[in-house]
Amino acid sequence: MNAQVTLQTWMFLSGLKEFREWMISEKCIKNILQIGYNSFPELNSKIVQCAVLVSENQKRKGYHGVYINLNKAPQSANKEEVFLQGSEKATFLIDQDKFSCIPGSPIAYWISEKLRETFAGSLSIESVAPVRQGFQTGDNDRFLRLWHEVDFSKFEFNAESKDQVWSKNKKWVPYNKGGDFKKWFGNNDYVVAFDHDNYNQLSTLGNCLPSRNLYFKKSITWSALTSSHFGARLSPKGFTFSAKGACAFPSSELDFSLVCSLLNSEVARKSLEFLAPTLDFNVGDIRRIPFCVSEHSKSIIHKNFFEIQDIAQSDWNSFEFSWLFLKSPLLKVAQNSIRNSLQSHVESGRNLTKKLKAIEEENNKIFAENYGLEGEVDTDVPDEIVTIYSNPIYRYGKTQDFESLSFRFQSETLSELVCYTIGCIMGRYSLDQEGLVYARSSNQGFAELVAEGTYKTFPADSDGILPLTDQEWFADDASNRFREFVRTVWGEAYLQENLDFVAESLCLYAIKPKRGESALDTIRRYLSTQFFKDHLKTYKKRPIYWLFSSGKHKAFECLVYLHRYNEGTLARMRTEYVIPLTAKLNTYANKLATDIENETVTSEKKRLEKELATLHNQQAELATFDEKLALRI
Repeated sequence: MNAQVTLQTWMFLSGLKEFREWMISEKCIKNILQIGYNSFPELNSKIVQCAVLVSENQKRKGYHGVYINLNKAPQSANKEEVFLQGSEKATFLIDQDKFSCIPGSPIAYWISEKLRETFAGSLSIESVAPVRQGFQTGDNDRFLRLWHEVDFSKFEFNAESKDQVWSKNKKWVPYNKGGDFKKWFGNNDYVVAFDHDNYNQLSTLGNCLPSRNLYFKKSITWSALTSSHFGARLSPKGFTFSAKGACAFPSSELDFSLVCSLLNSEVARKSLEFLAPTLDFNVGDIRRIPFCVSEHSKSIIHKNFFEIQDIAQSDWNSFEFSWLFLKSPLLKVAQNSIRNSLQSHVESGRNLTKKLKAIEEENNKIFAENYGLEGEVDTDVPDEIVTIYSNPIYRYGKTQDFESLSFRFQSETLSELVCYTIGCIMGRYSLDQEGLVYARSSNQGFAELVAEGTYKTFPADSDGILPLTDQEWFADDASNRFREFVRTVWGEAYLQENLDFVAESLCLYAIKPKRGESALDTIRRYLSTQFFKDHLKTYKKRPIYWLFSSGKHKAFECLVYLHRYNEGTLARMRTEYVIPLTAKLNTYANKLATDIENETVTSEKKRLEKELATLHNQQAELATFDEKLALRI
């Protein structure tokens, strides 16, 4: 007799398959007590998950071991108390030979006989959609970028082969690299250097470019490592893929819809509970999922998949993090009021969320029926796993009540409008042309776009330098240009109403409200204190609008569009903004000194003295900043 406490990983991991097969064929498993979460409360309860194994050296044919599952109890529960209380639902009797019915022989004692039979008698995912691991670069800092960092004219996102990339003299191609939990479509963030020279270097680094014949092919991808749910996504043609962004390659459009829908179903989740319980979804785990779909069901799932893709792709492309982003969703519906535009956008998002949820639940019912698991899998889809960004509950999680989530969604949508406006000011976007307009390098070709009338309706900034100031020192600062944008899009008659709504919305989450502050001052405060922080989150700490700051006193700050930054940018920043601001601060300091001298009310005099002290700090800071700029020109 042998009894020991071990990590539970031996029961499931593919790397320990041979050990399990040896145990099943040579030993007698008398008992397993799967403790799972909180095995040792003083340690990390998610990582240190244990099981108690009691076995005999001699196998007993037909012996039914006793298996107890304590994982159904809350993660923080005292497992000793749970065990002593006992539960018939947590206790299973099973012949260990049945574990061999499932490829890899995981010790999945709790699954139904029907699911076990499905594994034994069905095709696998691998048979209809070969699953492959992609390449590791060996040096991500050198070869990888987020797509918005690169010169877009050097980016090829629709190639069919590396030769096509080379013949077009392109450098960057999309690279599936996993990412956050996202189903159906998205996480299209990274690009890899794949021009001739970099390709040759990659072929000798990392894992030396395996599965080369599958690069650029349409596929289904997922995030191999996740802290939550498994999510499969359609990956269009033109992508390469990584080890953590592995892919499956169905041979037909029908199989694409069936495999992707199956992988996002509750049936697949049920299978992955024991195929990949550590939430590390390796290619070997995905290959083993059984594929069992009736002819009658195929046409329904296929139709559903096209509807799902319409929703998921439209949602992904409604945000700036997509290279197929066209314009702010608040501009898509002709309205005079930003409030009404937002209401239309929110209503559209709710309808899409409901529709996607209903389709996913229909798919779950179809797969449950096909696998004989009716009543065993929950076909309902919680709101938080309807993975479109128009769904606040998915986007933020169920950490607050729905009203609070709605307020946050409203606030962030208006923050996104501000960011889109900055893009139009910088020339990245245009009211006269949908989609990404300018994202080259060093301002090359920008003057030609201006000459062609690309920015006729709302002129782009001439130098790609946009001041962010807490006071109105420049006529073309970010706040004034935002007001001009709102006037251009929604009209002069509704300007103040719209500015009021923007300010009100920003104060719901992005910034705190301030009593007695005008709408434009609120927007100015958001731009000078919070915008860049939000921008860093949106662009994953790789901003496209660089913040230049004189220092902690914020005497001068401005944004510079990285694709327009050139050898003359710093000189222009100094001559057009820093030097003039120095003179303006001097004039204002003299005025404050005079006001202090003439002021008789003590409280007001102290306020002015405090303001002057702050101004003196800013003057000193600005002088130092000016010196630094002068040295770099």
